[in-house]
Amino acid sequence: MAAVSRLSPPPKLTLFTRPGCHLCEDARARLDALLAERVAAGRGMVAVVEVDIEADATLLARHHDTIPVLASGSEELPLAMRPDALRAFLARVLDGAEPTRA
Repeated sequence: MAAVSRLSPPPKLTLFTRPGCHLCEDARARLDALLAERVAAGRGMVAVVEVDIEADATLLARHHDTIPVLASGSEELPLAMRPDALRAFLARVLDGAEPTRA
């Protein structure tokens, strides 16, 4: 009998936002566009979970001044709006690329 192949779930990113935040909406649109580019390049799907920081007092206190924040595990990208910063973060957390130094 042939072995059954189990597909691993796609990597997960968390986007911390709050309702009515235009910067968060812009960041989500940029992130979606960059993830679509990755899929088109054959890099696979990525799951994005959006978390409303207003639903949790701890998250609100932690991220109030830095949203949108993109996170993967313990790595975070505060004020995640610039396409170049988003692209570098994705390369680092999803592809294992070395961080760029400014």
